[in-house]
Amino acid sequence: MAHAYTPGLKVTEGMTIEKERRLPLEGEVLVEAGATVKAEDVVAKADLPGKVQLLNVANLLSVPPNEIAEYMLKPVGEPVSKDEIIATTKGLFGLFKSQARSPIDGTIEAVSDVTGQVILREPPIPVEVKAYTDGMVTETVPTEGVTVETYGTYIQGIFGVGGETVGDLVIVAKSSSDELTAEQILSEHRDSILVGGSLVTTDAIQKAIQHGVRGIIAGGIDDADLRELLGYELGVAITGSEEIGITLVITEGFGRVAMAEQTFALLKARQWMKTSINGATQIRAGVVRPEIVIPLASEDAGSVSDAEDDAAGGILEVGSSVRIIREPYFGQLGRVTELPVELQNLETEARVRVLRIELENGEQTTLPRANVETIEE
Repeated sequence: MAHAYTPGLKVTEGMTIEKERRLPLEGEVLVEAGATVKAEDVVAKADLPGKVQLLNVANLLSVPPNEIAEYMLKPVGEPVSKDEIIATTKGLFGLFKSQARSPIDGTIEAVSDVTGQVILREPPIPVEVKAYTDGMVTETVPTEGVTVETYGTYIQGIFGVGGETVGDLVIVAKSSSDELTAEQILSEHRDSILVGGSLVTTDAIQKAIQHGVRGIIAGGIDDADLRELLGYELGVAITGSEEIGITLVITEGFGRVAMAEQTFALLKARQWMKTSINGATQIRAGVVRPEIVIPLASEDAGSVSDAEDDAAGGILEVGSSVRIIREPYFGQLGRVTELPVELQNLETEARVRVLRIELENGEQTTLPRANVETIEE
C-alpha cells in the first residue's frame, strides 16, 4: 500500500505520555525516581540571580574612587535594605555628612576602587518546575529535572497562547459547531478548563479571565480577536509566555471552524476530569504544538515521549484521517482515497506530489501533500 510521511496532530484516547520537566539553570531536584506526583507538585527548584544595580558612591560622597572602601559601612556579601545607609563621610565636627543609600533590597556584591561604584544585586528570583500532570517520576537528572510518566488522553491543537495550567474539564458548548459566548461563562467555572465548539470570541475570553477560568479549548479564533487580546500582531514565533491570565488551545484553525467531531466527543467523554493544557506553539523548525493531557487510571498502551513526538511525522496512507491546513479547504477533515506516485503540475507550475481526499461532506478533491497533516486516531 502506498504511504508517505506528513506532519501530524495526535488525537489519542489513551497512551503513555512522558513529559520532561527541566530547570532553566542548575538547581535542586525535590523528588526521587518512582515517586507518585500530582500536577501541582513542585519537582525541582532553583534561584535565578537577581538584577544588578550600580551605585556611584564616590560621586555621592564627593571622594576619590580609590578611597570609598574606608567610607563603606557594610562589607561585600552583606545584605542591605532599601534606603539603608551603606556609606558615609565623617563630615565636619560630626556635621554636614554625605551619605549613600541603597536603592534596593539585596546584597553588596562588589566595591570598585577604580570606578567608585558599588555593585548591588537584587534578591534571587525563585524558579519552580511543577510536575504538570499527575503521574510517576520515571527518571531524575541531578540539578536539572525529572521525567514524569502518565497514561491518559492526549490531544494536540493547531495553535495556542499562554503557558501551562491545570483544571477540571467542563464542556460548555452543546455541539462541536457551537460558538463559545460570554453568556455561557459563569462564576462557577472558576479554576476550570472550558471546552467550546467552533469559535471563541474576545468577549468570552475576557469574561473567562474575570471569572478566573484557567483555560479554554475551542475549534477556532478570529485573528482580529487574537490581536485585540494580545495587544499586538503575533508574528512567526513561539508562543506560550504570554501573561494574559488564561491559556487558549485552538484545535482547528483561524475563523469559525467547527471542532473535529472526534476531538469534541473525546473531550466530552472526559468531562469533569483533571486536565493539563499548554498553549505553547512554534510552527517553524522544531515544531511545538499546544496540547491537552488528561490522565487516566489504566496503563495498557505503548509509550510516546516528547522527543519522539517532536521528531516524528504521521504516516500518510490510503484511509488516513487528515486535516487540510491551507485554503480553500482550510480546517476541513477528510480521508485519503488515493496517493499518486507521479509528480503533478500545479497552477504555479511547480511539480509536486499530491493526494486525493474525500471530505466529510462527500466531496472529492486533489491537493498537494504539503497542504495536509495527519490526525492520529
